[in-house]
Amino acid sequence: MSTATDAQDFAAQRSRMVAEVEAMYAETKRETGLAAMSGAVHAALGKVERHRFVPPAQQAMAYRNHPLPIGNGQTISQPYIVALSTDLLRPEPQDVVLEVGTGSGYQAAVLAEVVKQVYSIELIEDLGRTAAARLAELGYRNVEVRVGDGYAGWPEKGPFDGIIVTAAAPKVPPALVSQLKPGGRMVIPVGGEGWVQQLKIVTKRADGGYDERDIIPVRFVPLVPGKRD
Repeated sequence: MSTATDAQDFAAQRSRMVAEVEAMYAETKRETGLAAMSGAVHAALGKVERHRFVPPAQQAMAYRNHPLPIGNGQTISQPYIVALSTDLLRPEPQDVVLEVGTGSGYQAAVLAEVVKQVYSIELIEDLGRTAAARLAELGYRNVEVRVGDGYAGWPEKGPFDGIIVTAAAPKVPPALVSQLKPGGRMVIPVGGEGWVQQLKIVTKRADGGYDERDIIPVRFVPLVPGKRD
């Protein structure tokens, strides 16, 4: 059972984590174009309790600035990558955002602090249902989770102001581009398993095409397609 002392300790660890992430922004500003976290993302990272989104055995390491296993061969992303991906969307308070790859729900929770509505898709049923229950328990009423194929997106909820993909695709999925609003942005790691992956920004043009830009090299688990008829 959590105690007041535990809560204070986690808060102190979270504060240190945010400072480490801020330092990484400064170190990578040439590649990312971002010298510091936005105020909204800084506040979200300082508020969302990452220890609630990892297995009990990982809680002591929850505020270290690196990915952690969450079961089913999946990971919770490094806090720096979560913050950077969110900032690269240039989110606004009234935005509606799609996340592909719910995992434990941590990225969705951070997004929920800075945008109006988050829709999140998870292929692995156990993870999706657990994340949905966790997010509801923590009071995130503006997040809706479904179990399904991330490559297909969630067209009935689109078009979206932004899309974050939390697993690496071998190429930019056309279905996801089609669900972006003109001018909308998608942040996605691209590259096969074992390849050098690049975190990309994909920007939808008014003519339906898109432009893309490499940001930094990354390593993500692969984006796995669901069963198709």
